[in-house]
Amino acid sequence: MKPDLREALGARILTGDGAMGTYLYQMGFPVGVSYEEFNLLRPELIQDVHRRYYEAGARVIETNTFSANRESLNKYGLDTDVEAIIRAGVLLARAGAGDDAYVVGAVGAIRAGKRRNIRTSELTRSFQQQIHALVDAGVDGLILETFYDLEEIRLALSIARKATNLPVICQFAVEKEAVTQDGHPLAAAFELLRDEGADVVGFNCRSGPNGILRAIDSVEGEIKLPLSVFPNAGIPDYVDGKYMFTASPEYFAESARKFADRGARIIGGCCGTTPEHIAAIAASLHGYVPQSVQGQDAASSQESSVVVISSKEQPQSEPVAAPVQEEEPSIVELVKQRHTVIVELDPPRDLDISKFMAGTAALKAVHADAVTMADNSLAVTRMSNIALASLVQQHVGIRPLVHIACRDRNQIGTQSHMMGLDALGIDHVLAVTGDPARFGDLPDSSSVYDMTSFEMIRMIKQLNSGVAFSGKPLKQKAKFVVGAAFNPNVKHLDKAVTRLERKIESGADYIMTQPVYDKGLIERVAEATKHLSVPVFIGIMPLASGRNAEYLHNEVPGIQLSDEVRERMKGLEGEAGRAEGVRIAEELLETALEHFNGIYLITPFMFYEMTAQLTEYVWSKTGRK
Repeated sequence: MKPDLREALGARILTGDGAMGTYLYQMGFPVGVSYEEFNLLRPELIQDVHRRYYEAGARVIETNTFSANRESLNKYGLDTDVEAIIRAGVLLARAGAGDDAYVVGAVGAIRAGKRRNIRTSELTRSFQQQIHALVDAGVDGLILETFYDLEEIRLALSIARKATNLPVICQFAVEKEAVTQDGHPLAAAFELLRDEGADVVGFNCRSGPNGILRAIDSVEGEIKLPLSVFPNAGIPDYVDGKYMFTASPEYFAESARKFADRGARIIGGCCGTTPEHIAAIAASLHGYVPQSVQGQDAASSQESSVVVISSKEQPQSEPVAAPVQEEEPSIVELVKQRHTVIVELDPPRDLDISKFMAGTAALKAVHADAVTMADNSLAVTRMSNIALASLVQQHVGIRPLVHIACRDRNQIGTQSHMMGLDALGIDHVLAVTGDPARFGDLPDSSSVYDMTSFEMIRMIKQLNSGVAFSGKPLKQKAKFVVGAAFNPNVKHLDKAVTRLERKIESGADYIMTQPVYDKGLIERVAEATKHLSVPVFIGIMPLASGRNAEYLHNEVPGIQLSDEVRERMKGLEGEAGRAEGVRIAEELLETALEHFNGIYLITPFMFYEMTAQLTEYVWSKTGRK
């Protein structure tokens, strides 16, 4: 007979299982259906998924009941089947796992940090039904997961504690910061949950291993409970209508040891993870004795890929009132004549634009040709790039280049957006697909994807003909110069170039690539794209730290670092990391300048001093005064 879960956690580290929903999606089952209903419709499938995770080494198996509550199932007309779905879910988990595994009843957040229209009384009724059904079906414990707000998880925990003395795991979904979405410091939240009966606390979803490691490191004080972690497999990409995750099983194996060192006693996976990820975790932790982190240097224990720069380090350049003149040649015309530099600067995530404006002024001072602004990159809410573009154009006098994502607007919103840009005299844009909303800071938001990037390019160019998206004539023609994105960090470069040719056929005027970290790849991209009829701006993003390098390589879609670059950045943080990152970027630029007139510099974490320095480096190498 296996020991109680609490007793087991005091003796060893347990491997958790991986994703259910995204794994079913990868197996070909579409989104927009209730995967929990599969407990009744496809029981053999659900049991097989549990079996695969168990055979991979998981000894904490979650029931397929995350959204098995009245509120969530009501939209599928299944609100009367809640208890039947839960009973079946527990039986299937038991049948798929061995006797030495712990079957824990999965209970997901209902409000998910956003749905404030649900009354507390309705939440209480839904949680009570779900938790009581799980306990009655004979689970070994409960896991309250993907909660954004302390208020909601406390409600669920209170109901659980009244229903049973079984172990309860409480997990937040956070994005690197040491606070819950409703503003409570994690240290205080964990302490409160412990006092109210939680046996394990931790994190799952929303972030990959890097983000959860940073969240753990940001918690002040000691976490006086066992820790559980179930990270996503990095940030998902959306390619040809499908979600794809990038973090490899090998990366999860490395991350598992880091989690163990920080006190994690249950380590599994969330969205995008598969039995292969879980097998890698189990193998990595086999016979592993975690090291105490209490002896670490204080600075190293708080290391992060985002290094905050103090105000005294920021250039104090004052914005110069010099509006862009209408007769200034376009980026496409400039790059045909000489080397041309576009620099990306992300809009702020808060209401303070002072650092952003200082950054654009610094880039203006070193004669960057344009500042480009992403459109809520990684599905994280940022200030409107159209508003910032207008301010930059008016008050700094540098050309703005605005990204337009397919994710956030339908055809009506996109045309309206483009018409507003035209009215402001902002005519350079980049059409991108956009990262899926469900993995950003507002996961309940809809990813629109009313158009593909190909269709968006065509429709924007249609405005240049004086024709609306609907086909109706407009009273004048727009003058948009439209760019397309290109990811060269792929296994089959020739196929990626074929896809790129389709974007050019759709009307793209220029190309901007994802960052490249390999000189050989720069040369291969130059060779593979030399026949194209439009200019290519090769992407170079200086690395800020060793941790930043590993995060980009393992978790961010479309970015691959060479082994040499990763080795050079290994262990470097702070100024040392940024200095080495600039040196690596300069070496890459030497090769890039031999093959491309277009240079696209991407600023990491608002360290615009780095891209300003690299802009000056380009001019020093090309002789521009």
